[in-house]
Order: sequence, then structure tokens, then C-alpha cells
Amino acid sequence: MKTKSISRRDFIGRTAVGTAALALTPLNSLLANPAAGAWPKNARKYNFYMIGHGHIDPVWLWPWTEGVSVVHSTFRSALDRMKETPDVVFTASSAQFYQWVADNDPAMLAEIRQRISEGRWNVVGGWWVEPDMNIPSGEAMARQGLYGQLTLQKLVGKRATVAFNPDSFGHPGTLPQIIHLQGMENYVFMRPDPNEKTIPADLFWWEGPDGTKVLTYRIQHSYNEGGDMKDRVASTLEQVKDRQPMTDFMGFFGIGDHGGGPTKKTIASIESLKTDKGAPTVFYSTVDRYFADVRAKQLTLPVVKDDLQHHAVGCYSAESEIKRNNRRSEAALVTAEKITAVGSLIWNAHYPKEDFTKAWKQVLFLQFHDSLAGSSLAEHSQDAREGHNYALNIAHTATALAVQKLEWQIPAEDPASHYLVAFNPHAWEVKGVFEYTQYQSIAGKAPSLFHTSIPPLGYRQIRNGQGDSQPESTVSAENNRLENEFYRITFAASGEIGIFDKEAGREVFKGGATGCKGVVIDDPSDTWSHEVRDFTKNTTGNYKYTTQGEIGAFGQAKLSILENGPLRGVIRVRSAYGKSDMAIDWLLTAGSRKIEARVSLNWHEHLKMLKFSFPVDVESPEATYEVPYGFIVRQANGEEDPGQRWIDVTGQRGADTCGLTVFNDAKYGYSVQENDLRVTVTRSAPYAHHGPRSLADATKGGAEVVWQDQGIQTFRLLLTPHKGSWKDINVPRIAEEFIAPPVVIYQGIHGGTMPKSNSYLSVDNAPNVIVASVKKAETNNDFILRLVETQGKAASPTLRFPSADFSWRGTLKPGEIKTLRLNPQTGYIKEVNLLEE
Repeated sequence: MKTKSISRRDFIGRTAVGTAALALTPLNSLLANPAAGAWPKNARKYNFYMIGHGHIDPVWLWPWTEGVSVVHSTFRSALDRMKETPDVVFTASSAQFYQWVADNDPAMLAEIRQRISEGRWNVVGGWWVEPDMNIPSGEAMARQGLYGQLTLQKLVGKRATVAFNPDSFGHPGTLPQIIHLQGMENYVFMRPDPNEKTIPADLFWWEGPDGTKVLTYRIQHSYNEGGDMKDRVASTLEQVKDRQPMTDFMGFFGIGDHGGGPTKKTIASIESLKTDKGAPTVFYSTVDRYFADVRAKQLTLPVVKDDLQHHAVGCYSAESEIKRNNRRSEAALVTAEKITAVGSLIWNAHYPKEDFTKAWKQVLFLQFHDSLAGSSLAEHSQDAREGHNYALNIAHTATALAVQKLEWQIPAEDPASHYLVAFNPHAWEVKGVFEYTQYQSIAGKAPSLFHTSIPPLGYRQIRNGQGDSQPESTVSAENNRLENEFYRITFAASGEIGIFDKEAGREVFKGGATGCKGVVIDDPSDTWSHEVRDFTKNTTGNYKYTTQGEIGAFGQAKLSILENGPLRGVIRVRSAYGKSDMAIDWLLTAGSRKIEARVSLNWHEHLKMLKFSFPVDVESPEATYEVPYGFIVRQANGEEDPGQRWIDVTGQRGADTCGLTVFNDAKYGYSVQENDLRVTVTRSAPYAHHGPRSLADATKGGAEVVWQDQGIQTFRLLLTPHKGSWKDINVPRIAEEFIAPPVVIYQGIHGGTMPKSNSYLSVDNAPNVIVASVKKAETNNDFILRLVETQGKAASPTLRFPSADFSWRGTLKPGEIKTLRLNPQTGYIKEVNLLEE
């Protein structure tokens, strides 16, 4: 198991402790004894492209402000080594790093530009930072490349052709298409390593669900090396032997994590290796040149059609707050862009392009893998909180001002009435019971709930709580039962729920009232959960975690009725475990097949994990997870897996196909053991504790342990039982509506000329297509529209712009991301890539 190499002291939470170094120990070659100068007979057939590199974590065991200094010193050192050794070449990623250099040392940027022109400085990555790949949304990954590549072009006159992310903890199978649409054709990663993921070769074609392929390379051993490269080359030969389809490899050298870059010692070892009789051919080179050379050889390479998992599965759930705020920020910015973009064209709303760009860049920086994964120091949580609040403030302010400007133009003239305006940010009609929560402070002035439909990417005025329609039924809450025309929900004494599906005539959960059980699991693993695949099983590698598995559950439930119809019923369930307690408000609305849960967890446990268990009563279960701009079916084997906003288990119930989809607005870790769907709610690991060193050893001398996820956290769930497949109820659109509900604002009394409802953009004839983004182009006032096929089947959507009187018709392949550029003055629409070109 490879671990990070660091040049500083380790930390537990926020306190420095003198732990042993985590440096990778060079392997003794079984093929040769390099110290004696003996190489295997066939060594000369191998070529090693020596890649000068200095991996930089801009935040990890240090704050981001220190990361700025590390970038500067690492780049300075690399430039100095180039002067000393004329053929040394350096490779660096991350547009944010180049922006810091441009802001603080323009002369250095000019020097870098010169080295780039000489072919001695290789720009890779193309993203704002090297992000976590499992947690950012598909749209956030699109923006990583948009702002990353455009910034690189502006600052150094060159874009990346190689996507580069060696230290991230897993890679979704939808990534090849995103990489390709950002102008990159190659990918470099390291994790998962061969012990974690078996792939046929370290050089392969990685194919996404839409058919896009990128040439992909897995780094052997490490991206960091500050010592003798002779051992690194020999151990690589030992690992690969003749099992690879190629004879060309990359050897990364340079101190990393806290930066550093190539050292004089390492360069000297490479110079010595060049003259070593019988050794492989070694030479300084770039990642770009490596891929160009192997492509020219037209090798027959294997094709991998899968995501690249698993490494550090605890990072799907570590540090709940940063993950919740990430999802909130992504959704808020997308909603704000949609509404202000349309508003700028129709009712002269302000589109704050520069503010949106700054907000996105802040969110993208916080998606750096050690940040969003929750593996940094506790102090970074405060920095992240401030950064996400900055982005949220920009998004919410822009949205409110745009809808307010619209509201002022819609007549609301009866002083005896109470008016609301509800704006739908989606390109399809939404219908249901909606809420204006601000009425709680002015109780009695108007209803807080209303039932209505809202046109596609448009609005509707609500007068006296009356929408355009009313449900034909009501909902009731009494004793331990919540009921509408579709479901009867009951609550066990321990707090679990049962859902009786009236139309199907059966319980959704096996055993009745067994759903949403708060299962507590012993979790002795470190912050990353190294070598863990299933949190109920022990590990046997370097870390040797011994877990007791499930050790308890929340119980001792107390029920109270908060609302009892006619539009909505709400029952609150309070339960407890150990030092922790939890309140879940279960909401059921009239006419709805969706069951919402609003959770407030007050958690005070250590080295324990909380999962919500949903034992779906089906046979032959199939587990489907949302991933960035797509979905994947995985084995229901109990392993911890990453996912985005929803997870589904579908199977057989007799002759029928049925299942359950669970949505959430804050979580990313899941597991499915046969029919038991589980959402990982929280892990109470220490901050930045890296095994295999034990906590007891790490805290000797009085070092403080700072625990994650202590105190109150809130989030929401949505349960949707279904007949047939998740595709039959259009789960992707439900997820969009759940994460980004209509924006509802209060109207004053005034005149106006706008109609009481209107629609500005709709996607028709393709329910499996969503309009994921509407924004203004980065270079002018054209509109950018992003369409995504969400169900794995071809589509022929029609986009309609009623107010502008033009439309677009086209096709999308299964899983395709299609970006359109619209000139709002002429109506001309063309297809572009994720760089809007």
C-alpha cells in the first residue's frame, strides 16, 4: 500500500505530533541488484521517460496560504535545476498555481513561459486544481476544465492535452468524455494501485459509457521520489516484467506533497543511470512526449470500460460539512446562472458574470482532493466554510435580485390578497406542493403551503395560496401513521419506518417497519479508511484494522405530529444512541409518491460510523448509483462505494419488477449488501490521522485529537418506491427537482405588465434529457446550454424558447453530454465543447 511522502511532521487534527515519516521505501529488485550494476538481460529494451515533478497539495497538513508559498518555492527550485542541468524538464498541473504565480511574481511567469516555448516545462492537468473525482458534480467537473484551460491559455499561452490527477482517490467511468470535451486526449492517475484495482495493463484505453476513449496511464509506485532513481527504475521492472503491452514507462522524480520538486541528488542519480551498462534507456522528458510517442507506435492496448475504484473509501463520507456545502454551492450557482441568464434577456435582470466566475473558482479550489475528501487539518474546515459561504452568498443574492426584478413587473394589485411568485429552474414543468418558509415569521398573513404546477424554466404567480390546480386527495397524520392515497407509513417503537404501497398491495421493506434504521458500526480505520472495502470486515494488509462490525442502532423513539393535512402531514421521530440523538421529520404531501425526511443529527461518537439501512423487499437486487453526469451499476456485495445524489435498488417481487430510490442533499458514501441499501451518514474519525500508526502512538506527549463531525448536522432524504425500473419514474429529473426546488418569493402590492405565468425554455420529446446548465459564455454574451442524456438511451430532444420564438432539434447518444452555444440576437445555435468552442 503506497502512502503519501511528506517533508513535514504529521498531524492529528490540528496538533503537530512527531510521527514516523510516511516515505515510500524503495523495493529491492528481484530481477537485478542495481547496487552491483547487474541488470536483467532484456533491460535495454525498456525506455524510461524521466518526468521532473513536484506534487503540491495546496492544502493538507497546512493551510492554503502556506500552499501559495509552496507553489512559489517549488517552481523557483525547478527553474533553478533547469539552469544547472540543460536537459532537465519539469511538469506541473493546476491552473490555480499559475494564477498565484501571475499575481505574485510576474517575472517568474515570464520565465515559465520561456521554458514552455523551449519544450522544457510541460503544462498538464487542464483543471483548476487536481480535484477529488468522485464527489464533484458533472457540472463542477466541466467547470474545472473550463476555467482551468482558459486560465492556462491566458497566462502561459498553452492548454493541457493530458489530464493529470495522480493523487486523487478514485475516478468515475464517465470521466473519459469529460476529459475529451475539455481538449485532452490522455489521462494519468495512480490510485487505485494494483492491490486495489486489477486492470490488464498500466497503459490502456479507458472508454466511457458514451463510447469516448482516452489513452490512460497508471503510475507505478509513486509520483514522488527524492532519492536514487536507480531503485525506482529497477522496482518498476520488477513490477511490470513482461506483462505489459508496452516497453515505455514514465518515471516521476521530485520531492512532493509539500512541494519541492527535482533535487540535485535525484538528477545526479539519473545522470549516472544514463551511463549504467545494461540499464534501460533513460532520458528527461515530458508527459506530453510520452503519450505522443506511444500513440505513434500504434500498440494493441486493452480497453477498460469501468470506473477506477477503490482507494480511501472513508473519504466518501469524512467531514460531512464540507461535502454538504459543496453540493449546496454547486446547485446554487447552477440555479443562479439559469435564472439570471434568462432574466438578462427577458426582463433585464443582471447577470454577474465576474462574480459567478470567482464563486466557481472558490468552489473548484475547495474540490482539491485532500480538501473535499475531508483528509485535511481541522483548520481547513473553517477556510472551506468561509469559501462555500462566499459562493453561496453570490449565488443566492443574484437569484433573489433577478426574481425580485421579475416580481416587480407582474401585477399584484389587490391589497386584500397575498401574492407569491414561484420560479422553476428546470426545463420541464414541475408540479406538487411547494413551501414558502419565510411565512413562519409573519404567521397568519398567508398560507405557507400551496399546490401548483410551474412552467418549464419559468414562473407562476400564486394568489392566496391557490395555484393553478389542487390535489384531489388529502393527507393525514395520526398516532404512528402517516397516509395519503398512495402510501401508508407506520413507525416502529425503535423509530424505523414501514411503507405500505397501496397500489402494489405490499410493504416496501422486508419485515415491514424496518426502513431507515440508524445502524452504528465500529470504525477503527484512519481518516482515509486505508485498505478498507467493507466497513463490517477486518483488513489484513499494512493497516490491520479490526472492527466489531455493527455495534448498535438508534432507538427509544418518541413520536410527535407536527402537521396534519390537508396538503401535508409531518411526523417527527426522535431517537438516541450513546451520547448522540437524532430528530427526523417525515413529510408526506397530498398527491405525491415521494416521501421526504429532514434529518437533524446531534452526533458525539468517536471511531464509529452511522448508516441508514433500507432493506428493500426484492430478490435478485441490482444497485445503481449516480456518478458525475451519468450512472453505474455495481455489485450488491456490501463494499463502500461513491455516489452522487441518488442510489437505487431494483429487483423482482414475484413476477413484478420494483424497487426503491433514495435521494439526499449532502452525502456521497453508500453500500448495498444484497437487498440492504445503506446511506453512510457520518464517520467520526480524527482529522488527518494517517495509519498504520495508531492513535495511541500518535498522541504520545499530549498531542490533541480533534474529531470530525461532532455536534449538529442537517440534511434531507427523499424516498421514492417504484414499479419497474428507476428509469420509469425518471429518477434523474426527480434528483434535479429535489436539489434545486422552485425559488419562491413574496410579492408586494403593485401594478405590472408581465403575465401571471410564463415559460422561457423547455426540452421536449426526450424525458431522459436534462438541461443541466444555462449560462453566459465566458468570452461574450452568447448563451451556453448543456444537455445531458441521463438514462443510457439515445434521444432526439427539441429545445424551445417561446419568448424568443426559436428552437433547436438534435440527437444525443446514450450518456452523451452536449453543449450548445446560442447567439440570443440571431437565434443561431451551434454545438461546442466544454470549453465553449
